[in-house]
Formats: sequence, C-alpha cells, structure tokens
Amino acid sequence: MIPTYALAAAPQQTLAAWHRFVTTGSEEVLRPLLAPDIVFRSPFVQAPIPGRSATLLVLTTVTQIFEQFQYHRTFVAGSHDAGLEFSAQVGKWQLKGIDLITFDDAGQIIEFEVMVRPFKALAALGEAMGNRIGPQLLALKAAAAGG
Repeated sequence: MIPTYALAAAPQQTLAAWHRFVTTGSEEVLRPLLAPDIVFRSPFVQAPIPGRSATLLVLTTVTQIFEQFQYHRTFVAGSHDAGLEFSAQVGKWQLKGIDLITFDDAGQIIEFEVMVRPFKALAALGEAMGNRIGPQLLALKAAAAGG
C-alpha cells in the first residue's frame, strides 16, 4: 500500500502564504517564507543558488515574466515536502513545470527546486530572466560564495 502524507501545520501555513505571493508578486509576502540559508535549484544551472536575496530576486522576477500562470495539482511527500504542478506562458511558448519545496520545522522554505518543459519554453524563460536579472544574480551568487 502506498502511504499517504499530510504537510505539517507550519508548512501548510507557508504554502497558503506562498499562493498569496504568487497572486501578488509581493516581495514583502515572500521574504518571511524563505529561510535565510535557502537553496534555490534553477532549471538553467547545475549548481544551486544559495541565499534568501538571490531566491527573492529570482522568484519575484519570474512572477513578472510568466503569463497565464496557474497551479494545477499539489503533491505531498512527507510532512515537510510538497510539489506544485503549474503551467504558464512565456512569450509564444506554453510551458509546464513542477516546484519542489522543502520546509523546515518552523515552516520556512529551505529548498526550492524548479523543473520546466519543453526545452524551447525553458530557453525563452532563461533568456527573459537573463535579460532582466543576469548580472544581479551573478553578483549575488559570487557574494554568497565569498568572492
């Protein structure tokens, strides 16, 4: 038998606030949801992107780029892990994706991983993100790496 899971109470509250962030795009809504040492895993780069500042920059920017964004399903894998299936439009490209989110005991997001398909939509998203925040993101990654 396949076990069923429910998110713990604190992650449930964070997930509800996450949906408010997606609707508003507000950095003020997002900031307290993210642990200071959050790790963001982008579909564009192999190395994780560390830290709250970089994650805030990426997530607030992507809410500006995505059009017709919609979550379809939520998957729960334990008391501190969730997956959110979504669709969106980037320019002429329709995409599908999954946000994989891990929460700490306090409910803050400690890991956020994004997967997107098809490749042409991912490429369009990468180009749009690079045009808007490429240099800023590189600077934040360098600062987090200590150099």
